Amino acid sequence: MKSARPFQASLPLLQALEAEMRARVRGEVRFDAGSKALYASDASNYRQIPLGVVVPADIEDLVATLDVCRRKDVPFLTRGGGTSQNGQCVNVAVVADASKYVNRVVSVDAKTRTAIVEPGAICDTLRDAAEAHGLTFAPDPATHSRCTLGGMIANNSCGAHSVMAGKTVENVEALEIATYDGARFWVGPTSDAELDAIICEGGRRGEIYRKLRDLRDRYAGHIRDEFPQIKRRVSGFNLDQLLPENGFNVARALVGTEGTCAVTLRAKVRLVHSPACRVLLVLGFKDIYTAADAVPHFNRFSPLAIEGLDRGIIRGLEVRGLKSEEIALLPEGDAWVVLEFGADTVQDALSQAQEADGYFKAGLGGENVTSFVVEQKVKQQKIWSIRETGASAVSLSIDPATPDPIVGWEDAAVDPMRLGDYLRQFQTLVDRYGYETCLYGHFGDGCVHARITFDIRTPEGVLRWREFLRDSAQLVVDYGGSLSGEHGDGQAKAEFLPIMYGPEVMRAMEEFKAIWDPANRLNPGKVVNAYRADENLRMGPSYKPVKLTTKLTFASREGDGLQRAVERCIGMGKCRSLDGGTMCPSFRATREEKYSTRGRAHLLWEMLQGEVITDGWNSREVKEALDGCLACKGCKSDCPTHTDMASYKAEFLSHYYQRHRRPRQAMFMGRIGQWAPLASRFPWLTNLMTSSRFIAPISKWVAGVAPQRDLPLFASKPFRQLADGHRVRDRHPNAKQTGKVILWVDTFNDHFSPQIASAAFDVLTLLGYDVVLPHKRLCCGRPLYDYGLIDQAKALLRRAVDELSEDILLGVPVVGLEPGCLSVFKDELLKQLPQDDIARKLSAQTHLLSDFLAETEFQWPTLDADVIVHGHCHQKSLFGMHGETALLDKLGVRWKLLDTGCCGMAGSFGFNNEHYDLSMKVAEDKLLPLLRAAPPDALIMTNGFSCREQIEQGVKRPVLHIAELALRALRSGHGGRPVSRSSIAGGLTSASNSASFRPMQRDQA
Repeated sequence: MKSARPFQASLPLLQALEAEMRARVRGEVRFDAGSKALYASDASNYRQIPLGVVVPADIEDLVATLDVCRRKDVPFLTRGGGTSQNGQCVNVAVVADASKYVNRVVSVDAKTRTAIVEPGAICDTLRDAAEAHGLTFAPDPATHSRCTLGGMIANNSCGAHSVMAGKTVENVEALEIATYDGARFWVGPTSDAELDAIICEGGRRGEIYRKLRDLRDRYAGHIRDEFPQIKRRVSGFNLDQLLPENGFNVARALVGTEGTCAVTLRAKVRLVHSPACRVLLVLGFKDIYTAADAVPHFNRFSPLAIEGLDRGIIRGLEVRGLKSEEIALLPEGDAWVVLEFGADTVQDALSQAQEADGYFKAGLGGENVTSFVVEQKVKQQKIWSIRETGASAVSLSIDPATPDPIVGWEDAAVDPMRLGDYLRQFQTLVDRYGYETCLYGHFGDGCVHARITFDIRTPEGVLRWREFLRDSAQLVVDYGGSLSGEHGDGQAKAEFLPIMYGPEVMRAMEEFKAIWDPANRLNPGKVVNAYRADENLRMGPSYKPVKLTTKLTFASREGDGLQRAVERCIGMGKCRSLDGGTMCPSFRATREEKYSTRGRAHLLWEMLQGEVITDGWNSREVKEALDGCLACKGCKSDCPTHTDMASYKAEFLSHYYQRHRRPRQAMFMGRIGQWAPLASRFPWLTNLMTSSRFIAPISKWVAGVAPQRDLPLFASKPFRQLADGHRVRDRHPNAKQTGKVILWVDTFNDHFSPQIASAAFDVLTLLGYDVVLPHKRLCCGRPLYDYGLIDQAKALLRRAVDELSEDILLGVPVVGLEPGCLSVFKDELLKQLPQDDIARKLSAQTHLLSDFLAETEFQWPTLDADVIVHGHCHQKSLFGMHGETALLDKLGVRWKLLDTGCCGMAGSFGFNNEHYDLSMKVAEDKLLPLLRAAPPDALIMTNGFSCREQIEQGVKRPVLHIAELALRALRSGHGGRPVSRSSIAGGLTSASNSASFRPMQRDQA
């Protein structure tokens, strides 16, 4: 098996290639350094710089792209979600990204239980379309929210539910394919008569079929004898599908060829019944080996999924303080197996789970098995989240002396009946090499994932890794297994395929590749005639971590510095998910890789390495990608590895603008905290300039504000200047005397919406708190980070810490209204003043109003209202919505928390003229359509100033802050008497008349 060599392209060839692509392709042609950097890596250990990137407009455009590559004789690779872990979707080739446009679910036929899909269609998009008919596409990798059908077909992907309906190969009915040399046709099962007819027709199609028949006839005996007879054989090509007993199924023979033989244009896939109701049974065992021994016992109950994991992942999550709620759901044990049962009714699914539960509670040969039946869907999702994201969350080592646990031997499969014995020997092998690992996977099919602490950054470590790979491959073969049981071979496993297959089968696979792609131009160097496992390493011995002096402090349990922070992104692409969570709004709106958290992290990584992106902090490619970042902080919580792009953006911009002029928006939007107090002295004049029909367009142009935006009006008086005589003086009858709190009134609620600050002050006072304001006007500096003004923001934080220090040391809580501002105290403050003890105390003592009120012991009056809640991104990321919903429960309202991600305004982002279109795309993705469809008498509530502006301007409906809702309850409800909707809505704008405050005096601390 000869090793591959990378394609060599001269500059004239690349120039001619790009020119012809631009002339022939209707989609987007990108040969710039930024695009090459974006597509040089995937979720594997490998990195190869592409020749260029094409984003085809449709299937015909994809074919045209392939044709240009043929004319210029250059390699070609179609890429989907970029989540492959064995290096399949990186190459020195023209990379075609099908995920942006070639992504339709063309049709769903409920009668035949089939669907037609394009290669860029996302797995969950197909599953959602199928669910409308009570059907589903069974294969569902952990990346099901972003992996594409084309990628799943290329890799023969599986997932938790392969127990129910098999791998991708068993779920493909037919494929429309194109060959590198220009042929295009559908393939599928072929009868003898059809085979003869196709061969008789001649042409390229007839030639391919004739050669495939001849290959089958020559190697049939070897294929039958040497292919492992297990469900999860994914390694190698599916030559067995050419056998007569399998119907000479050319489509299924192409599944798993990883784009090395033909290009998938459309696929006809099988759908299966989707049980409407699911129940989980979680079982706890003393160790992972005992859990694996029990596979025969699991199978007797025919669950839809059988998933196992050991203590390693859980321990890693616990030490990082992650997923504590999810872990608390697990029964006692050091290893767990999750069984999923399904039926058309909850009772039937529950009965299945309870029957199995009773069986395991009776014990297995003296083994004590703990259990927990999970019926609630929310709890089920929490259990699955451990399995789907846990390994990624612990992908960086805490111990600097221990290498990071990485992919590299990730998904071997053996006979499930022998799984326990295999795992024991595998762990012995891991121990012998001095590695550490965690084990998890699809126990029902004998497929085990392992993240192992390989050292691939030193030559000695790489040699040892290679020895381990060879020994591990031999162990799997000794157990009659497959080197890959899910992720394919790519580059990581291909070198060791001869251990699994004899020379005759390997020769057959090489001939199979040559029949389809005689020029070896489709994804060369993968599966057969492949690169060695230790070539093209992204972070191998040549990787040089860069130590930089940064303004923000990037410190974590896993290591310090910006380089280490950027390494958090391991390429799994959860930021490319189109539904659920907050991350990543700009990608959802554009489907652009450079606007995903992963894409930006890869660009920063390439910038630090300096090979493709060579101008460091001066990089316009990185600047352009970060310019589309809304700094929503969704990645800080939603990303399994907690990649913190908002902070990376602020740091980059602080350096970039040392050499480039800051945009005028930095003065007007970034420094709003500095000029707003001055403008508020003459609110009538300021409002005239920003809202007058004749003057406002000029003012907006000067400030860089989008002309479509309405600028918020300054209040007639800021909150701090409102008459003290209107203050609430008495406690509510149900309130107890409590303690002192500092009310943090931000720039926006002080100058633009003082009624909210007034409502908060009154609510806290009525609940018995001694409410004070800082003696001096303070600012958190939130808008400054959007323009890289980190030093100025730090000065503001230093002043705030000094001013509040006496009360902070006494434990006085700080309660605020604006999530974006309070998030500074939870996040940026610790990066700006990491060694300051008072700053750390301030961070710990900072609370959102809703969280603070939810913890206050008080019997709230109830409200008769329907409330639709949109969570501010920073609130969801750093505080969570638990306090908000708990308070709403106490108020007795009927609430619905929208799962809508970012509103698109994101501070000043949506006001910026250059960002307006993207801002509205984000808003129109889900939020604004849902609100337009909301009942007219439902109340809309959100705590973010920018969120309220986006909603009010987008749907022309008033929006409440939780403080206003709480005040209406306290004012109108006594003794628990319900309050009507009209009394809530009436007077919402009158809260400013009751404003009151008392400046915090230092002698009161």
